[in-house]
Amino acid sequence: MELKGIHHISAITAKAGKNYDFYTKVLGMRLIKKTVNQDDTSVYHLFYGDEKGNAGTELTFFEIPMAGRNHDGANSISEISLRVKNDEALNYWKNRFEKINVVHEEPSDRFGRLSLAFKDDEGQRLLLVSDETNTGVSAGVPWDKSPIPNEYGITGLGPVRLTVRTKELTEEVITELLGFRKKGEYPSFQPGQPDVVVYETGEGGTGAELHIEERKDLAPERLGRGGVHHVAFRVHDEEELKKWIEKVQNAQFPNSGFVDRFYFKSLYFRELNGILFELATDGPGFATDEDLEHLGESLALPPFLEPKRQEIEARLKPLDTKLT
Repeated sequence: MELKGIHHISAITAKAGKNYDFYTKVLGMRLIKKTVNQDDTSVYHLFYGDEKGNAGTELTFFEIPMAGRNHDGANSISEISLRVKNDEALNYWKNRFEKINVVHEEPSDRFGRLSLAFKDDEGQRLLLVSDETNTGVSAGVPWDKSPIPNEYGITGLGPVRLTVRTKELTEEVITELLGFRKKGEYPSFQPGQPDVVVYETGEGGTGAELHIEERKDLAPERLGRGGVHHVAFRVHDEEELKKWIEKVQNAQFPNSGFVDRFYFKSLYFRELNGILFELATDGPGFATDEDLEHLGESLALPPFLEPKRQEIEARLKPLDTKLT
């Protein structure tokens, strides 16, 4: 068994409406599913991705209206990245961010790739990564109705940075349990800190990397709005997921067991520094209950929540997802 790469990343927002505006109108991603948190149906769970929400392109947000701001720290998913086709695309994004006042840094090199760091309205730490020299996991396809020109559009999820107090603990889990392999390292952006170590899985490349940063000087993160809840890795299908469940249980990690999220099947567990990992199947996908042309336009509920639709909709603040 081998994990295929990054499946999705789930983060936290306090304001679903503003979150929708930023990720669709500023970044040009497609809202592929407007649903609710299956563990708390009074709040939204929003999914953004490529043209059809292919595995490896999904950035999701749990709405927690009263969430305090994230207190950055160790034992956290400290940066998430989004892929673009080439270096030229980063010039487009730099100019766009300057025109509309998105907080950003200057383009810089990250592990041999041109990258552009920026933040959303809640301080979420994001990175655009050029696929100019990339080989490995294939990218997604930008939505043709996006406000961003196709050649500059976001094509999926890139490397995920984990910041931990004890690097060896995380490395033990991702290599011995999950099968990641070491690819290289690069200098930390923080003077005096150890190099960031890069691990990859599957076909490798930008869609299949974890970057491990050790920071013994930082207190643990206090998760809030602008923080990341968990990262999920791609499993081929349900049959393979069940084998992973057995492997995680045999390694004696406390875990969720099999979870049916309707659009994919999952397993959750925490690695040894406390970061939440998910293993998720590539399918069945987001067009199982909506027409592909109309993904995200209305509230989608899995079958087991459908009988409560009227009650659920009454508690949600309407989200304006009309195309403009």
